[in-house]
Amino acid sequence: MNNPFDNLFSDEMLGSSDMFPIISLDERSSDLNMNSGDIIPILPLRNMVLYPGVLLPVSVARSKSLKLVRSANENDLLIGVCSQIDKKLDDPTIDQLYSMGTVAQVVRILEMPDNSTTVILEGKRRFQLGELDSNKPFMKAKVTLVEDVLPEAADGLFVALVSSIKDLAINIINDSGAMSPEMAFAIRNIENPVFLINYVCVNFGLNVKEKQRLLEIDDIMERGYQLLDLLNKESQLLEIKMTIQNKAKEGIDQQQREYYLQQQMKTIQNELGGGSPEQDAADFKDRAKKKKWGEATAKVFEKELKKLERMSQHSPDYSTQLNYIENMLELPWNEFTKDNFNLKHAQKVLNKDHFGMDTVKDRILEHLAVLKLKGDMKSPIICLYGPPGVGKTSLGKSIATALNRKYVRISLGGLHDEAEIRGHRRTYIGALPGRIMQNIQKAESANPVFVLDEIDKITADYKGDPSSALLEVLDPEQNTAFHDNYLDVDFDLSKVLFVATANNLSTIPRALLDRMELIEVSGYTQEEKIEIAKNHLISKELENHGLKESDLVLKKPILSKLISSYTRESGVRELSRRIAALMRKVAKHVATDEKYNIELNEEDLKTYLGAPRYSSDIYQGNEYPGVVTGLAWTQVGGEILFIESSLSKSKSPKLTLTGNLGDVMKESAMLALEYIKAHADKLNIDSQLFEEWNVHIHVPEGAIPKDGPSAGITMTTALVSAFTKRKVRKNLAMTGEITLRGKVLPVGGIKEKILAAKRAGITDIILSAANKKDIEEIKPIYLKGLTFHYVNDIMEVIDFALLK
Repeated sequence: MNNPFDNLFSDEMLGSSDMFPIISLDERSSDLNMNSGDIIPILPLRNMVLYPGVLLPVSVARSKSLKLVRSANENDLLIGVCSQIDKKLDDPTIDQLYSMGTVAQVVRILEMPDNSTTVILEGKRRFQLGELDSNKPFMKAKVTLVEDVLPEAADGLFVALVSSIKDLAINIINDSGAMSPEMAFAIRNIENPVFLINYVCVNFGLNVKEKQRLLEIDDIMERGYQLLDLLNKESQLLEIKMTIQNKAKEGIDQQQREYYLQQQMKTIQNELGGGSPEQDAADFKDRAKKKKWGEATAKVFEKELKKLERMSQHSPDYSTQLNYIENMLELPWNEFTKDNFNLKHAQKVLNKDHFGMDTVKDRILEHLAVLKLKGDMKSPIICLYGPPGVGKTSLGKSIATALNRKYVRISLGGLHDEAEIRGHRRTYIGALPGRIMQNIQKAESANPVFVLDEIDKITADYKGDPSSALLEVLDPEQNTAFHDNYLDVDFDLSKVLFVATANNLSTIPRALLDRMELIEVSGYTQEEKIEIAKNHLISKELENHGLKESDLVLKKPILSKLISSYTRESGVRELSRRIAALMRKVAKHVATDEKYNIELNEEDLKTYLGAPRYSSDIYQGNEYPGVVTGLAWTQVGGEILFIESSLSKSKSPKLTLTGNLGDVMKESAMLALEYIKAHADKLNIDSQLFEEWNVHIHVPEGAIPKDGPSAGITMTTALVSAFTKRKVRKNLAMTGEITLRGKVLPVGGIKEKILAAKRAGITDIILSAANKKDIEEIKPIYLKGLTFHYVNDIMEVIDFALLK
């Protein structure tokens, strides 16, 4: 096998005029004509490091250096080459040079056309710098030669390392574009692996410190590994640079393409007669002249329009600014619809769409009357609260029709972001005005009827509390200058008639409740539901199902049965669905020409809708002492309630309460028993009974939770009846709260309770005297056949209720 360190360069390479000749590294120290300890001239180099076997052109300018190289060239002397630690020094001392250098021979001195001198140096062997001998006329010092530690000639690992360095170096040359292609040619043809490593160290873009560090490594294998590591870093950096350049080129190409297309679009738009930024700005100015906004708003608009005109159409902010201008122009600044002041027309519209709700209707008519007389006033902020399905939301639409105003609605259920109310600031991507201003835009009027649906179902989270943002919207003192974050100008909402709806007031913040006029919309009575079905639901469902009035007849008794046996609700949604189910059955008969009963009866209801789902309580008589009929209010209307009491012998008497009773109702029972014990003599009850008998009070339908104070007088009467064995007057019901002194206090839900009693066949009702005002508000038609007995004390109740 040939020695890999022999014949490093071919004759062709030596004769090439484009590169310096490459010499053999296989020389012994004796061939250098010098030994360790010899004194030789020292040439300091800036920004360069010379390696053994490498030819290096050096530009020489310092006078000492010129003397040195000329003397060495004339006398054929070897010199020592060392790199300066600080390149800025003009006359470095021996301590300011790196201690490891290279013995070199001056190959040639070239006088350049610009009067500079270039010396071709050929590296021979490394040395360690020793003592300084003299500094005139140039630096001389003692040196110690350093041998390289060469790997075995047949070491496969070293061969692979050199091959990797060669391939990586060639790739860097090809990819960089900054190095001469002849370098790649030279590297391919270098056969000596040691020289290949030294050649790459000198000619690649390593800094002086890295080159010097590599030169100081004695082991050629280790020097190769360190060089490979640096080349890998250089290769990765080059790849990153190329990626960035390619992306930048792609971006420039895309921008050029977009610019070209924009110019084409601009030309086409000009040909079609519009669409240029200048024409848009002129159009905005014309539209702004027609706006009725205030002086402050006009200044803001002019400022923003000038900002738009200064922007390039290709700027990313151009579309954002354009949208802002358009949003400002689309708002109805001081633009109002004319109210219809015909009160009779308004009342007719309200009565046509909704049955009952007299309080709400009167409030709207009052507002319209004041508006008619005064000509200008702030709109009221109304909150309609009550159970679901009673028509709160649809009432807003009827109000808008009655007043001849525009109607808008937003659902606040589940809303949890404050920006939904006040809008997003324009700094955010995709920013929009809040839903208040968006709906004002949609209404195209600054005085619409604005329904805030489900205001009790707003939630708060880390994005803010929307209910707090509504404080400004719903405050008549503040909403004259409502500030939307997107518009950043004030807008007058004082002429907007806000109608909020809610099911439960307890979830609405106190501050928000304080800003609204609360109007309760209670559940419908059975009689009201019958009227609603006759006047609204049946005709609507006939039309929805393509039927005529002659195809189906629902008489009042059948509607009453339908409501009581197939629905259980405060409103009429379920009733509407049940009527729709009947319509579908009839539509099927009509479409198939089948015979059916046009006037439905109870049997038809059972056939079409199945067995009754609910049953109403009926008065069960007065056969047993200790059983009294009470009246209760539920979310789906009034109900009659039976209070049952019994006594049983016991050595340790106690009070037992059953029937799923709440705390308040249990307290009422305990209060009733204590009152009876305290007034036993007055009631003709033997006090000994309380020490020998258990007392048990039960309210039937134990699966249904029951609570409230309104059964106080009913429980007291039941217990007195049980202790005295006096029966209760026939067809009697009662409701009222009792105090420890025996006073009867008023309770709520009177209207619903009265109608439940009437449906159950009750004829006499005992109420607190303070509830008389509630009876006077009920229409006389619903009170027909009922006799009311107003009391102030429980003794009055017992005297009337219990038979002698």
